[in-house]
Amino acid sequence: MKTLAILTLAALAASCAPTQVQRHAWVTGLKPEKAAYYRKLHANPWPAVNANLKDCNIRNFSIFEREIAGKTYLFAYLEYTGNDFAADMKKMGEDPETQRWWKETDPCQSPLPEAAKAGKIWSDTKELYHLD
Repeated sequence: MKTLAILTLAALAASCAPTQVQRHAWVTGLKPEKAAYYRKLHANPWPAVNANLKDCNIRNFSIFEREIAGKTYLFAYLEYTGNDFAADMKKMGEDPETQRWWKETDPCQSPLPEAAKAGKIWSDTKELYHLD
């Protein structure tokens, strides 16, 4: 009986434990002729797209813009709080409103060469340092 109580308490404690946050970041280019439209879209993102992001365990999502050597780049950062990033990204990609959003945003972006070669828009980055 005592063992069962300890196991029950351990299971309860594990279910209350905070989810391990995964940080992800990507970079891509922004086409100059589409930059104003891209900024306009992100100034008023579609509520269904934001809801889908949250439903897919995405938190603290930001996109930053920076001009470097005459070219404009976008840097995206997010925190993932779920248990299966690949499954949640698949779920996100299957959402009709998100697909419609990407049909608006993707033509604005200019993938880096290695991403374009792989048929992707955004290039993965590697975290070098983090401080909580």
